[in-house]
Amino acid sequence: MKNKETYADKRLIEEYLNGNKDALVFLVRKWHQVFCSIAYSYVNNMAIAKDIAQESWITLIPKLETLEEPSKFKSWAIQIVKRKAIDQLRKHKREHKHMDNYAHDNKRKINEEDMEALEVKEKRKETLKKAIAELSLAHQQVIRLFYVEERSLIEMSELLGISTGTVKSRLFHAREKLKKILKS
Repeated sequence: MKNKETYADKRLIEEYLNGNKDALVFLVRKWHQVFCSIAYSYVNNMAIAKDIAQESWITLIPKLETLEEPSKFKSWAIQIVKRKAIDQLRKHKREHKHMDNYAHDNKRKINEEDMEALEVKEKRKETLKKAIAELSLAHQQVIRLFYVEERSLIEMSELLGISTGTVKSRLFHAREKLKKILKS
């Protein structure tokens, strides 16, 4: 059986090289599924395995003319398929390594940016606390009620026992004094 197979391959290659394009069709039909199976055993993905088999044919067909012993087509072709599959695995590994490095670098960059932003925010918060502490007690009350407790002007008026107009005035003056303190 093995001799018949190598003889058939040799004959198909010779006929193809003599101008019979149908001989190549038969050769491809005979080996394509085998090539796909070999590639699949390496990459474990049928779509990629089919691509590898196709790429192998693209390499094999032009080189048929240079094949010194067409009877050794099978071993020669299988070696090409295996090399292409291994190349695909290496390429995939490089791409994943590149993507992992990219993700790691960006994560570190984002974390550094987040830390810097957090530090800036904390400094501003501390500066604001110090500035509020410099205000009078009445101004501190309206700032705390309005911004921290998020009370409405009417609620603040009821809690402090003063008119809404007075609450507005104190809030305005507290803001103005804060601006002056923060600018200096």
